[in-house]
Amino acid sequence: MTAVPPNITTISHTVSRRERYIHYGHDGAVLWLTGLSASGKSSLAMALEQALMRLGYSCYVLDGDNIRSGLNANLGFSAQDRRENIRRVGEVAALFADAGLICITAFISPYRSDRAQARACCRQAFHEIHVAADLATCEMRDPKGLYRKARMGEIDDFTGISAPYEAPEHADYIVRSGAESLDESLDKLLRYVRTVLPRNPA
Repeated sequence: MTAVPPNITTISHTVSRRERYIHYGHDGAVLWLTGLSASGKSSLAMALEQALMRLGYSCYVLDGDNIRSGLNANLGFSAQDRRENIRRVGEVAALFADAGLICITAFISPYRSDRAQARACCRQAFHEIHVAADLATCEMRDPKGLYRKARMGEIDDFTGISAPYEAPEHADYIVRSGAESLDESLDKLLRYVRTVLPRNPA
């Protein structure tokens, strides 16, 4: 964990978790989607956000490419930069959840220790969701042409090719995106979310 600088005093919020629950009609949470590039994380995250909003949930997606275009634009893809990328995302996701929102993240987040740190910094419910598709399936999809470039040596430290991906050992939920359609994955994940984060009927 990053050390807190000296002379820093945290300020407590005057709005309680219960008040936020009453306001939004559900608890805050982090739905952390992890998987190989082209496993379907971003598509599933965006579809889930839309479906949950239609059901009255308040949520927001943090997507890997979007975050690297702004907040984390100064980071590369070395192991150290990947860890810092996920550390920052974990902290931001925790703030969203603490505010009472459901934060859906779509990041490769290849290292188990980094995902564990993200879980640890979240004071609300944290759900590690493995968007599971094998390497062959992801390479066949390759919508951005990244696997092809990695195989040709044009991209260094590419997860699954020249950098490791540590699949979750005890994921809270598994979406088998390599063997089912986006609609099937969304339907199953939506049922899971509605079970673990029911809306207040009031």
